[in-house]
Amino acid sequence: MSVTKAAKDGPARLDAGLLTLIGVMVLGGMMSYLDATIVNVGISTLSGEFDATLGTIEWVTTGYLLAVALAIPVAGWALARFGAKRMWLLGLTLFLVGSTLCAFAWNTESLIAFRVIQGLGGGMVDPIMMTVVAGAAGPERIGRVMGLISVPITLGPVVGPIVGGLLLGNLSWEWLFLVNIPFALAAIVLAVKVLPADPPPSGEPVPLDAVGVALLSPGFAAIVYSLSQAGGHGFGDPRVVVGLIVGIALFTAYAVHALRTTKTPLLDLRLFSNKGFSASVATMFLLGGGLFSLLFLLPLYYQQVHDHSVLQSGLLLAPLGLGTLIGMPVAGNLADKFGARRLVPTGAFLIGAGALVFTQSGPNTSQLVLTVAQLAAGFGMGLVGAPTMGSVYRTVPGDAVAGATGAVFILNQIGASLGIAVVALILQGGGSGATPTNDSFANAFWWVVTAAVVVFLAGLLLPGKAQTAPVETADVTA
Repeated sequence: MSVTKAAKDGPARLDAGLLTLIGVMVLGGMMSYLDATIVNVGISTLSGEFDATLGTIEWVTTGYLLAVALAIPVAGWALARFGAKRMWLLGLTLFLVGSTLCAFAWNTESLIAFRVIQGLGGGMVDPIMMTVVAGAAGPERIGRVMGLISVPITLGPVVGPIVGGLLLGNLSWEWLFLVNIPFALAAIVLAVKVLPADPPPSGEPVPLDAVGVALLSPGFAAIVYSLSQAGGHGFGDPRVVVGLIVGIALFTAYAVHALRTTKTPLLDLRLFSNKGFSASVATMFLLGGGLFSLLFLLPLYYQQVHDHSVLQSGLLLAPLGLGTLIGMPVAGNLADKFGARRLVPTGAFLIGAGALVFTQSGPNTSQLVLTVAQLAAGFGMGLVGAPTMGSVYRTVPGDAVAGATGAVFILNQIGASLGIAVVALILQGGGSGATPTNDSFANAFWWVVTAAVVVFLAGLLLPGKAQTAPVETADVTA
């Protein structure tokens, strides 16, 4: 996709064309992140509707995550091979079809199958969104652009439980999926009108790294599956052990293949030789773990320690989302001026401080104190997310953006799965099945504090302020 940057406007200006592109992309990207968590609050409801055990109905969530894991690694190649607009519309269409079918599911098996279709679409949408927008922005504007485009990445999962609670409190379970339809249709129509047509292919088509697909996608899915099972069954469970062994073995085999192949690998591991890129990806891995740990812990904490309802506990997540919503654009604006090396440690400090409040809280802790703690943690996540994503794209060449995006999303998803697994085990007393107590919640929040400390240290390795370069008219091909 070709995007022209006008030299006379200078690097600081986000022109109307770029802002329109961002808006269209955010509309599509927000849905998949929202859907990753919106169904979580309805697991018990779905279990009753389909007369299925919780272990079976959890595959409604697990199947979606595994489909995302299968789609993400190939999204970069598909974009380069078939064009951004075609693949963006295909991803949105799959998501729309999957959402519609889910609402008309007649049993558990059909619902899980339709969620897989949804996940394949969602897994394609998000990497394409980041790759296209990063290419359109260029290095001079990447910080502020990431502040806008990162909103769905962090805010979507936060808003999901709130929206899910409101829907189930007033409507039937089908609306967990029907709510996607108007937004998906709007995203498709706007994409058709706004996104430029894909340029005709030039030169030889990009060959698919078939060996890479056979190793990386199943390896990623195996690790996500094993970690999703670890939260409920412990890391010693055979399913978890086998999943981790298979996943690590496939990842190792892929690493050997990617470093030896003379063709273009599905994901170029040589990118990790760049210290700034490695620090950025590690930070996104830990941010995924910290964010999803909080999204898992906070509703349960409010329900079991403060005796709130499901809907109330979902609404009480609002301060975390509000803090993130404020922090993302603020951080994006500051990132171009001060660089990620200053902002990310500051954000990590706020995340750690907010989580630290919950390690010391109990049934009698003032809600005002907890609200302020959530606002601080959410704002801190905004300060971490946008500058870190900007650093990813500042540290790789233009032709490596798609591969870099794939690496970020893969490790962010693994971090999220690992974070949930760890805190779930802590709450259950190490897999003993014990009922969570206030002390076990406090111990689980210490995990988030620890992740924040590591993010603080990793942030010191991120690039500083970007050097200002003359802005020239450029043709950016996504």
